[in-house]
Amino acid sequence: MTNTQLQMHAAEIAIDTDLVQRLLKEQFMRLVRKQRHILETSGTVNAICRLDDDLYVRLPRTAAWSANIDREARWLVKLAPQLSLEVPKLYSLGTPTEAFPHPWAIYFWIEGQPYAAGIVENEIQMARDLANFVQELRAIDVELPDAPPAGRKPLAELDEMTRNAIDASAEFLDPAQLHAVWDALSTAPRWDGTPVWMHGDLLPANLIIREDKLAAVIDFGGTGIGDPAMDVVPAWSVFGAAARAVYREALAVEDGTWQRAKAYALHQALIGIPYYAETNPEFVKMALRTVNEILSEETKG
Repeated sequence: MTNTQLQMHAAEIAIDTDLVQRLLKEQFMRLVRKQRHILETSGTVNAICRLDDDLYVRLPRTAAWSANIDREARWLVKLAPQLSLEVPKLYSLGTPTEAFPHPWAIYFWIEGQPYAAGIVENEIQMARDLANFVQELRAIDVELPDAPPAGRKPLAELDEMTRNAIDASAEFLDPAQLHAVWDALSTAPRWDGTPVWMHGDLLPANLIIREDKLAAVIDFGGTGIGDPAMDVVPAWSVFGAAARAVYREALAVEDGTWQRAKAYALHQALIGIPYYAETNPEFVKMALRTVNEILSEETKG
């Protein structure tokens, strides 16, 4: 817990409890007496300020991510009734100000801990529970008016960025080995199927554990419709080998999607390692674990 958010991006607005208090005074006077502290998380898109025990504030770090606030607020209302796990419940949206020129939001607090390796006794059951959540999302009607596109660019368009990240990660990993793995994975067939609803960012920090099981999924700022491979990424970013196999079976992932998802998992991890090496060691730790899960699987063939 702290009063100031550590900055991670060049264009990031300085966020601290004084800024939050100013925003509350201007727009939510009834909340100004609540105790405030900035949460130290591995999140890279939003700063989180907790208000007492029952609320928290989400503030986008940069203008590039500010649209995610409205996207999450708009679509969670439609998605939540069709999902069995707890998801964020909006208290109210905040409007941009001179001090903070982006939309922001206040949500009700969800009790629990972000997932980390070893935090649950039965990882196999967690894999089944997360797969069930993904299946529930995929069952939602993609013809909802204005359903937003989501997911990452095709692998070919991510090639140069990924290779640059591999070279920039030489302090942590073997570039020659990673280039060879990326060569193999990036040949995955381009997705041309039917879009599905996805969360799009099922990293450990967005999976909330309570009473030794998956209880909630948070951060729907990137939710939308697109390639189902994106929600297969937790196979490596969250699970070990045994739970990974269960997750794949539960989602009936065919070979092309599996390879594409593995490539996306590798890309996502690699671009974060050099970028957050100094500012977000927890994210780098998670990313290195993901890379090593992929390398272990690829080495076994």
